[in-house]
Amino acid sequence: MKSKFFVALSLAAITLASCDTTTDTIGSSLTDDRDGMQISAQTFSVASRSLVADSVLSRNITGYLGKVRDPETGAYITGDFMAQFNNLEGFSFPEKANLVTTDANGNEVKGVVKADSCELRLFYTNLYGDSTQLMKLTAYEMGKPMNENRIYYSNFDPANNGYIREGGLHKDKVYSLIDYNVNQSRRDSTGYTPYITIKLKGPYTDKDGKTYDSYGTYVMQKYYDNPANFKNAFAFRNNVVPGFFFKHKNGVGNMAYITQSQLDVYFSHVADDSLYHSAAVFWGTEEVLQTSTITNDKQSMEKLANDESCTYLKTPAGIFTELTLPVEKIMSGHENDTITSAKLVLQRLNNKTTSDYMFGVPSEILMIPTDSLYSFFEHNNIYNNKNSFVASWAYNAAQGSFNNSYTFSNIAGMISSMYNSDRTSANWNKVVLVPVEIKTTTTSAGTKTVVKVTNNMALTSTRLVKGTEADDSPIKLSVIYSRFK
Repeated sequence: MKSKFFVALSLAAITLASCDTTTDTIGSSLTDDRDGMQISAQTFSVASRSLVADSVLSRNITGYLGKVRDPETGAYITGDFMAQFNNLEGFSFPEKANLVTTDANGNEVKGVVKADSCELRLFYTNLYGDSTQLMKLTAYEMGKPMNENRIYYSNFDPANNGYIREGGLHKDKVYSLIDYNVNQSRRDSTGYTPYITIKLKGPYTDKDGKTYDSYGTYVMQKYYDNPANFKNAFAFRNNVVPGFFFKHKNGVGNMAYITQSQLDVYFSHVADDSLYHSAAVFWGTEEVLQTSTITNDKQSMEKLANDESCTYLKTPAGIFTELTLPVEKIMSGHENDTITSAKLVLQRLNNKTTSDYMFGVPSEILMIPTDSLYSFFEHNNIYNNKNSFVASWAYNAAQGSFNNSYTFSNIAGMISSMYNSDRTSANWNKVVLVPVEIKTTTTSAGTKTVVKVTNNMALTSTRLVKGTEADDSPIKLSVIYSRFK
């Protein structure tokens, strides 16, 4: 019974934590003398500032492709991305003798390695901007794979770092994100996912100087030369297809969020006395590397970061918000107390500009120590609610919830960890807020488990109230203490 009573007292105390002064009488008034527990509440001002992010770890399954103008700053943001393709273990083409093609005279020929056609497809489930705007990209063949033995950030450009094959395959593609070659009834159907198609037509010469009638024929021939080239994804990317770099070339107005890329090789063969037209599909999946290269206007980012009226959360690779937690003030006089709760609410400010194409608001933000800004993502960490926390934007029009803020319900673990740290770093009591994407899995019993936390690379932006060390700071940390008498 006592444990249940204590929980009730803690919840009651939290509701009273909005007071700006220490309320010693609250604890005693809420405490049953038989429990011997004293509870008190206090609030503290929290200072904040904007922090420009030069780059972020680029390890997302989504690739960003296009160029847009930020309605908030007027600056341009460009997205390019690199994709590799997964080859499933056990893959095989048909027996060579069963391949069917046609010669120059249109006669059917068997046993000759030749692809009917080959193409790249970039599927997108979301986009920003005007989907009717004409854009142009170039698909570059990689000269070597971007293997996972190193870390790639969003400012890493494969072209500038020697990863594009000199004299290799490159194809331009003019496109709009509404494919008018597909009839509207199909575009409007629930099962349709739009995509950009890049045809890989014409003769192809590989790095060894051997020429094929097409890139698709090259891929097939590499299998018949040595099936071990297709043993797994590692062998495939190191011996056959290192990947492609998709670079924005022209046009302004939209950004496609590429959630799936694939390389399709079409061929014909016979089986059971029947002719089949088949496709070998190599998918870009989470098992192979995909990176986005983001180009931002640094001067615009610096200008926003210097705005003293607010702080910003801006992606991709834009601006974070840093908070200085008043750890010493919180623990002063409470060295032997237990921090039961430490609640922080960050109020969002509405946009100052109006546009049909305003960037969205980050759905989730991660709080981590400033010194862990890079290592957290490099080590594939998951937030643990001890020294890393996640808060969601509370505004939900569909559910009728309009609390325009982010709330960290209890960061007591963070405060205790900082207080007990060696404090050798200048950032010992600082945390940074980072917009993130969270991937979960759901068990058959309906339990959700977080399996991945990555930097949000989508186009998002929001302003937060500016915190100071003054008593009237709009950012307050509400702390509940408990102690045994």
